Amino acid sequence: MAAAEAAAVVLSSCLKPVPAPVPESAGTAAATAATFSAMAAAAAVAAAARTGSEARVSKPALATKLLSLSGVFAVHKPKGPTSAELLNRLKEKLLAEAGMPSPEWTKRKKQTLKIGHGGTLDSAARGVLVVGIGRGTKMLTSMLSGSKRYIAIGELGKATDTLDSTGKVTEEKPYDKITQEDIESILQKFTGNIMQVPPLYSALKKDGQRLSALMKRGEEVEAKPARPVTVYSLSLQKFQPPFFTLDVECGGGFYIRSLVSDIGKELSSCANVLELTRTKQGPFTLEEHALPEDKWTIDDIAQSLERCSSLFPAELALKKSKPEESNEQVLSCEYITLNETKGEDDVIKTL
Repeated sequence: MAAAEAAAVVLSSCLKPVPAPVPESAGTAAATAATFSAMAAAAAVAAAARTGSEARVSKPALATKLLSLSGVFAVHKPKGPTSAELLNRLKEKLLAEAGMPSPEWTKRKKQTLKIGHGGTLDSAARGVLVVGIGRGTKMLTSMLSGSKRYIAIGELGKATDTLDSTGKVTEEKPYDKITQEDIESILQKFTGNIMQVPPLYSALKKDGQRLSALMKRGEEVEAKPARPVTVYSLSLQKFQPPFFTLDVECGGGFYIRSLVSDIGKELSSCANVLELTRTKQGPFTLEEHALPEDKWTIDDIAQSLERCSSLFPAELALKKSKPEESNEQVLSCEYITLNETKGEDDVIKTL
């Protein structure tokens, strides 16, 4: 469009009337037409060059906006990737959109993008994953201890080594005598302040290594001792044997997989998690706040940060909290440092 307008301007300036027009021969007319065509092509090339230059200029502007983002928002994690893998995918999309690193950034000695998530969600689960960016990473520790809500579908009659459908079946027991009333009658035992043994396949660590990683390598791992956890509400939403659906609201450090397994044992059977969805984490809900992947853009995240800023008290938003040492969950933060020097390729380091 810009090229066409530029060409039109050149042509109009060249077609100004002359005082005494001279009749042209066929050869002269052809030469004149060729001249006009050449001038129009040159104008189009110049306009295209200007348009390309404008596009290049917008990349540093996007990078500046990206580095200025600060706060907490939520994304929709699908089944499949781990929370860390999803965070890396988000980071790569943002850096690619901003053209970072790029030659336009040679004037900046060093820039840092800090991004992290608050609260690991199993790879087989989907739902709300809270993300902090910039100074927002300092607020993520509050996400670890805050309340969470899940919809879990359990399967009676089968136990697995991971306590969910991704694992190897380790035991099978009958479930045909279990009724809806049986399940509802025992839920009170798992409500309130209770003790829970976390699963072996988890983000908990031993000697600095995740228990799940040790298990996958075939190493022997002892179960962690039972620890206090809190369940704010627990209800049975549906029962269609062998499947049952639970609505659970709990505090930090609680494992839905352990809950479902314990319910199966309490019913003199066994059970594992078939489907798990986190519908709420802190003030963030799946329907209202979690951004799908097609909304992982700098502008969309900036708008989400603005909307979500009202979800936190002013004192929490401004508080520079210190990371809490906890064996319950892992807080994942990545620091991306952009080192840029003239004449050398830009380097991205993840620290």
